[in-house]
Amino acid sequence: MTYQLHCFAQSGNAYKAALMLELCGADWQPVFVDFFKGEARSDDYRAINEMAEVPTLTHGDVRLTQSGVILDYLSREMGQFQPASEADRLEVLRWTLWDNHKLTANIATSRFMQLFLPEKHRNADVIGFLMGRAKAAMGVLEARLEGRDWLVGDAMTTADLSCIGYMYFLDEIDVTPGPNTAAWMDRIKGLPGWKHPYDLMPGHPLERS
Repeated sequence: MTYQLHCFAQSGNAYKAALMLELCGADWQPVFVDFFKGEARSDDYRAINEMAEVPTLTHGDVRLTQSGVILDYLSREMGQFQPASEADRLEVLRWTLWDNHKLTANIATSRFMQLFLPEKHRNADVIGFLMGRAKAAMGVLEARLEGRDWLVGDAMTTADLSCIGYMYFLDEIDVTPGPNTAAWMDRIKGLPGWKHPYDLMPGHPLERS
């Protein structure tokens, strides 16, 4: 049964799910959401995702939103990137929640304001605040990866897939990952099936009016 993922190329949250589907060799289909033209806020899209956010995963009668939930569902469905123990399961959950609240939240919002808001609407103070929080979160990630290949346990889990979501966009906002983070990114990049978000999901390059 084909997985359908509503997504667009500039979304790191959608990339988390798309990359997992691709790495697992799943039968999946991207469904383009024209986010920058307001499609996510349309009545049609809200009918499938009341939060008006991307991504949305559809699999038969199952419809899920929020990247962390989608990653958990896919890991159970495909039996891949799962934690090795109950203790590891809690660690995966801990790092996924941390990513959503601290890492992705600040990188994604500051990147959106810097790249996609009209210049007249950009607020340098707000961007500076968000970038400070993003870099602090990057520091936590860097420390976690000291002497480790993966965030939890001895193998890649959905915690890594959650935290990797915006890492391949960092050059767009002039953020340089530390050596531990860069090596981790390279390990993931070296996996069979890896693709950059701009090559994996529709919508790049972005149409400019």
